[in-house]
Amino acid sequence: MAKTQQSILVLAVLCIFMIGCKQDKKARSERTQQPTSTIKHATGFTVKKETNFTVIEVTAAWPGADNFKYALIPKEKLPSITFLQGEYDAIIGTPIEKVVLTSTTHIEPLKQLGELNSIVGFPNTDYISTPEARRLVENGQIKDLGMNEQLNTEMVLELNPELIIGFSINEENKAYDIIKRAGIPVIYNGDWVESSPLGKAEWIKFFAPFFKKEKRSDSIFKAIESSYTQAKELAKRANSIPTVITGGLYKDVWYAAGGYSWMSQFLKDANADYLWANTTQTGSIGLSLESVLEKAQDAEFWFNPSSQTSYDELGSVNTHHQQFSAFKNKKIYSNAIEKGETGGLIFYETAPYRPDVVLKDLVKILHPELLPDHQLQFIKPLN
Repeated sequence: MAKTQQSILVLAVLCIFMIGCKQDKKARSERTQQPTSTIKHATGFTVKKETNFTVIEVTAAWPGADNFKYALIPKEKLPSITFLQGEYDAIIGTPIEKVVLTSTTHIEPLKQLGELNSIVGFPNTDYISTPEARRLVENGQIKDLGMNEQLNTEMVLELNPELIIGFSINEENKAYDIIKRAGIPVIYNGDWVESSPLGKAEWIKFFAPFFKKEKRSDSIFKAIESSYTQAKELAKRANSIPTVITGGLYKDVWYAAGGYSWMSQFLKDANADYLWANTTQTGSIGLSLESVLEKAQDAEFWFNPSSQTSYDELGSVNTHHQQFSAFKNKKIYSNAIEKGETGGLIFYETAPYRPDVVLKDLVKILHPELLPDHQLQFIKPLN
């Protein structure tokens, strides 16, 4: 009888242990990762779907930055989900309705998602060029918040946004620190760090979960990716591969696109022979005018010569510019021609999220026979 009771006691303990394990397993399953969003080209963030929420991890907010993890939870589920302190850098209820942006590159993805009306503030609104967003500035819906490094924190707190999409080149930003201490999350965006054209554009999938519009962003990006791929394949059919230089002088230093930069990848995909394609820089390269003349005086095309937008201006700012074949043959093209009504450059605001159009512009310029009907949108000839 004693043995039977002992056996029953052991079984009871085992049952309790197994039930406890099942409950613990069930609790953990609430946090088990499901298949992630398909991030194919971007390298600076990931999106992971949990059972009841979404985790966005930004791995490259700026070069050398620590990782940042954000938990996005549907607002109706917020009261029922708890996390360990410090587990995430911010916890956001979705969909959001009020946001402050800090870079013009944030405007286009919100436009594509149909969420421009959620923007309530922006630093130095004169930089905004998108017509639909400018109307929101003019009617007072988007407030001017000063400069990015010196945001008007009092105004931000008065607007009381649900979050700020932050742009930063390092972790030193006192305004962001004040805003975070006031309880407003700052979510870092690193689209500017990406060097791949499709990688930059894929950051629309970073914005989408905040508005619960993942399906829409997937569809938008898929169309852009397909359009870009088609233009890239078309460029391979060109009869020639023209030589190209980029950049121009700034205080006696010629800044050209590095071989692993965004622009260099565009030129490669447009089937051009970029003369600094073999360099390893992801940003720009500082060169002397003499070295550029020696290597590229006879280059057939010249793209983005600093801020000059006419041959007269380019020739007068430095007479050595006139020695280049591209100058003599009027084959210089710039991304600074098209400006918004308050002077902002449309290229830097919109082009990162429309790389397919940028590539088609380049193919049209370099191989006009391949795209006879395409109208240049972002990159245009000097006046």
